[in-house]
This record gives sequence, C-alpha cells and structure tokens, in this order.
Amino acid sequence: MPRRRRAAPVLSAVILALLAPLTAVTSASAAPAAPAAPAPRAADAGAADVPLEELTTTTTQVASGLYRPTAIAAPDDGSGRLFITEKDGVVRVYHPDTGLAADPLVDLTGTVDESGNERGLLGIAVAPDFAQTQDLYLAYTALPDGAVTLGRYGLDDGTLEPLLAQEHAEFSNHNGGQLVFGTDGHLYLSIGDGGGSGDPFDSGQRLDTLLGKIIRIDVGAACGDLPYCVPEDNPFVGVAGAREEIWMSGGRNPWRWSIDPETGDAWIADVGQGRWEEINHLTPGEQPGANLGWSCYEGLEVFDEAQCDPSAEYTEPVFTYSPQTGGCAVIGGHVYRGQQFADLVGGTYIATDYCSSTVWALREDGAGGYLQAEIGETPTQVTAFGTTPEGEFYVVNDLPGGLHRVGFERVQPACAVEVTREVWGDGMTVDLTVTATGDEPVDGWELVFPLAIGQRVVSDWNTDLFQGGDLVRARNSAHNATIPPGGSVTLGFLATHTGDTAPPARYTLNGAACTIG
Repeated sequence: MPRRRRAAPVLSAVILALLAPLTAVTSASAAPAAPAAPAPRAADAGAADVPLEELTTTTTQVASGLYRPTAIAAPDDGSGRLFITEKDGVVRVYHPDTGLAADPLVDLTGTVDESGNERGLLGIAVAPDFAQTQDLYLAYTALPDGAVTLGRYGLDDGTLEPLLAQEHAEFSNHNGGQLVFGTDGHLYLSIGDGGGSGDPFDSGQRLDTLLGKIIRIDVGAACGDLPYCVPEDNPFVGVAGAREEIWMSGGRNPWRWSIDPETGDAWIADVGQGRWEEINHLTPGEQPGANLGWSCYEGLEVFDEAQCDPSAEYTEPVFTYSPQTGGCAVIGGHVYRGQQFADLVGGTYIATDYCSSTVWALREDGAGGYLQAEIGETPTQVTAFGTTPEGEFYVVNDLPGGLHRVGFERVQPACAVEVTREVWGDGMTVDLTVTATGDEPVDGWELVFPLAIGQRVVSDWNTDLFQGGDLVRARNSAHNATIPPGGSVTLGFLATHTGDTAPPARYTLNGAACTIG
C-alpha cells in the first residue's frame, strides 16, 4: 500500500549538511519527514509467485508506419481491434489478422494542435457501452491555443463534441492526456502542470485550476450548463474556490497511468523534473483528494519548500528512480491481468522509461512493501502501453513508430547477492557477496544498485565504485575481474545516512537482474 508523509519544512543543520551534496534542486531548508510504516495488505490472490529477478520482457513488432503514436485502446466488442492515436490527430486501427489499416478511423488534423514535442492527440478511451453508442473519448491539445481538451467522438456520425477544456497556452509541454474509465464507470483524465520548468504557475498545489490534476467526471449525463456531471462524492464538491472535477492533485505530468480492473487501484507514473521519476499506487479508498506532492516534492525529496503546507498530507511514491539510470521520462503501464503469462507476471505492475527502455516490475509483497526488479527492455522510445480486453499487453514507440506485442519469459538470474550490514549513528557498512549463477564465467563485471535517499558512499573495498544520485556502479578490481560459475566475489562500502538505513532493493550484474538473499 502507498504510505503517507507530511511536509516537514525544517531540519537540523547536521542533516542539511549531509543532504547538501545530494539535493542540488532541493530547497536548502526542507526535506520529507520519516514515513510511517505501511499498513499490511492482503496478498493479491491472482499474483504470480515467480521471483521478479527470474523474469524478462519480450516484444514482437506487429506493425510499422505509425506517425508518432501516443496511446492504445481496445474496444470490448469481440472485434479484436486496437485503436492507436497518432500525434497529429489521427486514430488508426490494427487487427492481428489484417495488420494496420491504411485508412484512419478518425481524422482530427484540422482540430488538433500538434505544435511542439508534447502537444497533439494524447489519449483515447473507449466508452463502456461502445457496442451500443460507438463513442470514443479523446484527449488532445486544441487549435488555436493548445488548450487541453476532452472530446466525445461518435463513430456513427463522425461528430466531435468538446466536453471540457483547460487553458494551456504559455508552454507546449506537460499536457498529461491519459484517459481511463474506472471500475466505477466514471471517466478520469490527467492534465499536466502547465509546462515550463519548476511549476511556474504553482499549479500542482492549487485547487482553482485543473492543471496538475487527475479529474473524475460522469460523461453519461449532463448537469446544468455542463455536458457532463461532477460525481457527488468527488472530494472537492462544495469546497469554495476549488474545481469540483478534481479527484487528485499534485501531479507534474502524469502522462501514462492506469486503473487495475480487478482491484480499482490506481498506478500513476508521474514524469519528474530531472532528479526523480516516480510511480504512485493508491487503493480506491486512498484516491479521493490524494495529493501526489508536486511541486512541494519531486519523488521523495522536497523540491520547492514554498509549495509545502505543513498541515497537508502527501502521498509517498512507492517507487522512484533517477535519470542516472539513463532514463528521462517514466512511461506507466498496467497490472497484468491476462491469462497467457499469468503464471509469471499475474498481479505485477509493469512500466518502462522513454529513454532507457528499462522495464520495471513492481509487485506487492503482502507486508506493506513492494518487490522490484529490472526485467529487460522495451523497444526504444515507448510512449504508451495498452491492453486487450483479455488483458494482454501491447506498446507503441514514438520513433520510428511501431506497435509491439509484449510477452514475458522465465530466465536464469545473473547472480545472487547476499547482504550483510552494520549500522550505527549516521553511518553504516554494507558487505556484498556476489555469486555467479550462470553456466559461464563472468569476465569483467559491473554491479549496479540504488541506495535509499540520504545514503552517501564514503569509501569502498574490493571494487571500483562510483555513486551518481541514488545509483551505485560497482566495477571489478583487477584482482577479482572474473567470477567462475558458482563462484563468488565480495565487496563493500562505508556510507553515511540520514535515517533510512534500508539495503538496496534490487541489483543487476552486467545489466541482468540478480536475486537477493
């Protein structure tokens, strides 16, 4: 389950001194309070029990020739089709038997503003009653001023009805645009903070704008002058000065996120400013009024103390990573609920990164925490995941514009890592024993792992170690460059800490995942 935190705008000078080399973009007098222990949650009955480190992702390209695809949706009408949005305002149709149709299903090129890298046709959702209504819901930046717009498009008559628009003229980036129908039948839309850098409009924490928000509306009815209704249980209904459509606040650019159809949980990948990419996980009961933290927080660190409210409660992300991994923008996926790979990744959340192509797997551990691992790569520049009605995965990639079917396989992990720690005061030593589990010797190695916020390596042994941000790259020394099959090497480091002494949660050896313990 996600944990909660409260803004704590003042720290002691000692802790500030320790944090200083790690927080170049962090306010010099603010940092998150220590999080409360998470409440245990019952294990997912549909979750697989294969260790994440024994998984790898496979992709098979099934279509090419797409122009900067941005999103995927699948009608549950028995047709087997996928609908794919393209940045310029076109929706294309793919079928596994016939491939990518030449003629567009929808063409809004005269309506959509695709100027800049991040504007365009951004999101698509198929109406729950699509078989009867033939309605699609589209999120796009509209001409002439780039307003983030929600529209209903009727395939029967080819008409587009704008339902909602949020002004977004000053900058072309951070538009959001994910559309999701929840298990409650309502439509959810994410909108970015208005763009620029550092939340210049302070949008994330304001309630008088839809910028930096996830909104929730009922598109099955109209209320008053609105072509939709605001559900009565939305958290800001009746709150003076607040937009009642708001469901969650504190988003920077929640570009791709999803709702688990089995549990109703929201998994929200929020693209970071430059230090942290984050994934948030909220159960249905935790979603109304949740504050994802931006721009008080970026990831787990305070970004702008002026945006922090000491009385506010912020949702702590369940997973963060820094661009030191080679990443630049988290691309949120889905919890796998299909059948083909249920024994491997059932109940597992899958995401990737636009630049690094790393596939991240997260799975609740049943004790309030999360297992995590890197499980291979997607094709370059993936912009979105999509699922079939049966729960199988596809991805689209931006350039060169392809559609790929996603699968999973079980593999031998690269190594096993045993961890021994000694902790005292503001210091700790960590000793690692790395055992090669494959059939071939490892000749020259690099062990990569993240450290918790506030941990900083002071010295190391039996390795050539470099720390950048949270990420440590430990390379072999001359005397231990080869690990024979079944053989081991030992290495370690001395580090300072600011309270979080947790050991690394994942390791890779030469890019392949290792088991822990």
